[in-house]
Parts: sequence; C-alpha cells; structure tokens
Amino acid sequence: MIWWPTEIPTLQYGLVTLRPSEEKDIDSVFNACQDPLIPAFTTVPAAYTIDHAIDFVRSDPFSFAERREFRFVIDYGNGNDVKFAGVISLHTINIKNHTAEIGYWLEKSMRGKGIGTIAAKMITDYGFKTLGFRRIDGLADVDNTASQKLLTSAGYQKEGILRNKVTRDDGRQIDMALFATTDLTWKPLDN
Repeated sequence: MIWWPTEIPTLQYGLVTLRPSEEKDIDSVFNACQDPLIPAFTTVPAAYTIDHAIDFVRSDPFSFAERREFRFVIDYGNGNDVKFAGVISLHTINIKNHTAEIGYWLEKSMRGKGIGTIAAKMITDYGFKTLGFRRIDGLADVDNTASQKLLTSAGYQKEGILRNKVTRDDGRQIDMALFATTDLTWKPLDN
C-alpha cells in the first residue's frame, strides 16, 4: 500500500538537499530552463517564460494533493553556500500498481558533479522505503547519454528501448531508453 504524507518533506544526504519548492525558486527555475539542453531532453517548453516558472512552482501543492507528482527542488551545499541545483520528482504515479516514474533536470553548472545521481538515489530510496512503491521507471531520450549514465549510476537497470514513445515540441517522434528498479532489486542509500 502506498503511504502518502501530508506534506512534502525535506531530505538531506551530504551536501544534497531535496526540499519543497518555494516562491523564491521561480527565478532559479526560469534561469535554469533557458539552457537549451533542458527542453531538448525533457517536457520543459523550448520558449520557457517566467509565467511557465511561476506556474511550475505554484502547481506543486495541487499536483501533490492530487497524488500526481511528488516534486522536490534540489539544493547543493550548506549554510550560506547553498545553491539551486535543479528539480527531481516521482510522477506518472499509479497508486494501485505501486509504480512511479522518476524525472529530473539539473541547472547547467551543477551537472557532472554527482548531484543528480545522489538526488536520484535519495528520491528512489524515499519512494521505496517510505512511500511504498514497488517499481520506479526512468525514461531517457536515447540521445541523452548523460541521463542514461545518471540512472545507471543511481542503481537503475536498462530494460530496453521504447520506440516512438515521445513527441517533441518540434514534432519529432523519438525513442526512449527504459530504465527501472524495484523494491526487490534496490540497494538502499547508505546513511
């Protein structure tokens, strides 16, 4: 059975913190999404506006209350050195089947530092240990080798290719690599 908390918690592991989004994140989300790689490999619109960022941050409580998405902001650092690093979530939630999909993007300067891998391990650990999911999928554009490497490093196994799975804003139909982990194969995050 899935246990759904009354609020999004704050999780911490080393220098990585997962926390609920706040109004102060709007500018950070907007600025990060100006990087063309984010809309190229995610569902973020290519012409990302401040209104998109406002809606993104302010929609969190509704998505959470409706049990559609469990989204965190990723912070990196501690004390006065904390920096916005990106966003990670469990979405495409199927309560009956105990399944979800992991999704994420990182601000350009935060990539390649292992932050995304730690964040993915943290949310996956929480999804299994606390929420009660039994399977979490990860989909990555077949051309997004960095995302595929992140999922593998986080403990997900590649299961195959989903042909013509996603239609991009420009009309291209693309293949997605399917990764997954289950509560039976997951190696818990060391504390």
